[in-house]
Amino acid sequence: MQYLAAAIAVFGAAIGAAYGNGKVISKTLESMTRQPEMSGQLRSTMFIGVALIEAVPILGVVIALLLVFK
Repeated sequence: MQYLAAAIAVFGAAIGAAYGNGKVISKTLESMTRQPEMSGQLRSTMFIGVALIEAVPILGVVIALLLVFK
C-alpha cells in the first residue's frame, strides 16, 4: 500500500504542476500579446510563478519517498 500511496502522491503533484504551469504560461503569453511593452516585467513575474508552482511536485516526491522508506 505504501508504494501505491507514493505513486498517487507523485502523480497528483505532477498533474497539478503541469496544469498550473500551463495556465500561468498561457496567460502570460496572452498578456504579452495584448501589452508588448510590459513583456519584460510579465516574463520575470511568470518565472517566479512557475518556480513557486514547481515547489509543489518536489514536496510530493519528498512525501512519496517518506511513505516508501518509512
